[in-house]
This record gives sequence, C-alpha cells and structure tokens, in this order.
Amino acid sequence: MSLIINRRTAAAALTAALLVPLSACGGGDKKSDTGASTSASASAPAGAKAANLTVLAASSLTDVFKAAGAAYEKAHPGTKVTFSFAGSQELAAQVKQGAPADALVTADTKTMDGLKAETNDPSVIAKNRLVIATGKGNPFKVDDLKDLADTKLKVVLAAPEVPVGRYSKQILDAQKVEVKPVSQEPNVRAVLSKVELGEADAGLVYKTDSTKSGDKVVTVDIPDDQNAVASYPAATLKQSKNAEAAAAFVTWLNGPEAQKILQDAGFQKP
Repeated sequence: MSLIINRRTAAAALTAALLVPLSACGGGDKKSDTGASTSASASAPAGAKAANLTVLAASSLTDVFKAAGAAYEKAHPGTKVTFSFAGSQELAAQVKQGAPADALVTADTKTMDGLKAETNDPSVIAKNRLVIATGKGNPFKVDDLKDLADTKLKVVLAAPEVPVGRYSKQILDAQKVEVKPVSQEPNVRAVLSKVELGEADAGLVYKTDSTKSGDKVVTVDIPDDQNAVASYPAATLKQSKNAEAAAAFVTWLNGPEAQKILQDAGFQKP
C-alpha cells in the first residue's frame, strides 16, 4: 500500500511540474495578444505590413509617382517603394519574363488585359489626354492635328506598340491626317525629349508630360471630340512576395491622398 501511495504522489508531482511551463506559455501568449500585439498593430494597420515594394510603372507616371511614393512612405513607416519606369510594352515583357516586382501600372487597359495570367484584378487609378508638343515658341505655328501633315515639319511619334503611339495613330487616322514621323520612340518621354532638344518640331504626348516641360515646349490642345482618353490601370502581381503590402499600395492609389497628388499633376479622375 505504501508503495502504491508513493507512486501516486510521484506521478502527481511530475504532472504538476509539466503543467507549470505550459501555464507560463499560455499566459505569455495572452499577454502578447493584449499588450505587445496591440501596440504593433497601432503602428502598422492590418494588411499594410512594412515591406520593400517594387512597382513597374508607365513612363508618363515618372514625376507624379515619385511624389506619390514619398507620400506613401511617410504614411507607412518601414515601407520602401521603388519604381521602375518604362514604356508599358516593355513593362509587360518584364512581367512575362518573371521580373521580381510587386505591382504594375500601365498607360492603357489593353496592355494590362494581356497580363491576366500574371496579375490580379486591376483598377483604373487615373486618366490622361493627348496634346501636340511643339518646339519653343511654336515657330511653325502648329494649331491642330492637320498641321502635322506638313512635310516641312519634323514630327516624332511613339512606336505603334506603345500606348501613346497607339492613341496617336487612333486620333490621326480618325481625322484622316497622314504623318510620316522622322522617328518612332519607345515611350512618351523619348518623344518629348526630341521636341525639347530641337531634334523634332512637334510630337504627340500626354498632357501631363507636356506640362512638366515648362517653357521648353509649347502645348497645343486637341479638342475632346478629336482626342483619345488614356486609362491607367494598376494591379498587384501574382508572383509578388509582398502580396498584402502590394495590395495596400494599389488600394492607396485609389484613395483621396493619392488621387489629389495625381489630379494636381494634371491627371484626370478615373
């Protein structure tokens, strides 16, 4: 009988010893949920974890996205946003080749639609329109699209596979204006640069890009009924290793702070 009691006593003591650390672990988890975790969530909202994001964006977003990126980083401490700017067709090729990135913003819906296998559902964040950019002082007195047909003019356009090049062809064809460009550039910034440097007399660019050139070029508006509307869809990439942070950034682009930055830069509401 004494032996049985001693064994029971020993077993009870062993069970009690094992329960002590388990109880301590449980207490630690509970404290973390109500203490430290609450503090962390206050500085980093759910779904917006700090991360290093890489965003592929159309060339025409270069200036405005630098401002938007700075604003986003300020509002989300610990997050770094790095942009890679190029023509939308170049960005699409990078995505298909598996370039390490988290989000994509193109200057047209057609390019984005061709990447359904690589992107999540896109949303349009802004719109833009085309203008004629002419050399300083507009020496050839370009007033409308028909003036671009003048063979004395050196006109530069974006390549037809580039969104702005496709929009340019669309509006020129609609007005039955035949233009023989001296060059076809890989993105809108290259078109504008040719005009700024005097290597071309005129070119078709986005209004927001022309505005940034200041007095280096003269901007000639194109009437709405002769113009094209460029839409800018944004989407997260399925291959992103920062899915939550990327989604938070794309959502932010549709929010009031980002929309004000875009519209102040001359972009139109989506």
